[in-house]
Amino acid sequence: MPYAPPPDLAGLSLDRIAALVAQRKLPPLDSWSPPNEGDSLMRIADDGTWFHDGGRITRPAMVRAFASLLTRDGAGQHWLMTPHEKLRIAVDDAAFVAVDVRDTGGALAFRLNTDDLVIAGPEHRLIARGTIDAPAIYLQVRHGTEARLNRSTWGQLAEVMLTGDGTSVTSQGVRFALVPG
Repeated sequence: MPYAPPPDLAGLSLDRIAALVAQRKLPPLDSWSPPNEGDSLMRIADDGTWFHDGGRITRPAMVRAFASLLTRDGAGQHWLMTPHEKLRIAVDDAAFVAVDVRDTGGALAFRLNTDDLVIAGPEHRLIARGTIDAPAIYLQVRHGTEARLNRSTWGQLAEVMLTGDGTSVTSQGVRFALVPG
């Protein structure tokens, strides 16, 4: 069955976005303890491009499949996990890129470069890093991984911020500072 990406964020209600998030069945990485460990020879560039052994992975379905197996440990190392193997993967910045955001009037819904949808809130926090002159905003995704907001998404979020107090946004009742501190 061919992959059908979710519809454009602008046309979705918060309830529909939440339903699409709940529909996505992801592997139970937290319950796996693979006995083997190694190197995947994979790298995720800071623009979200995936590489294997120096060559670009061009099939979006393959990237989505690998992304569903991605985790990051407390030391910041990213891993591709299966029930039998845990393989290191190099990540230049963040494992994902947030490419769109929608303010639904109570929640901020993000689309990632893998077509995943993530709603910012208590479990998916926004984090401001960098400097005042060069801020970098990240969204917690799952299993310790993060998405860095691309330039246009940061611009969209800045518009939301400017309609409020000018330094933060709120999603699902949680306030997130967008100015690095």
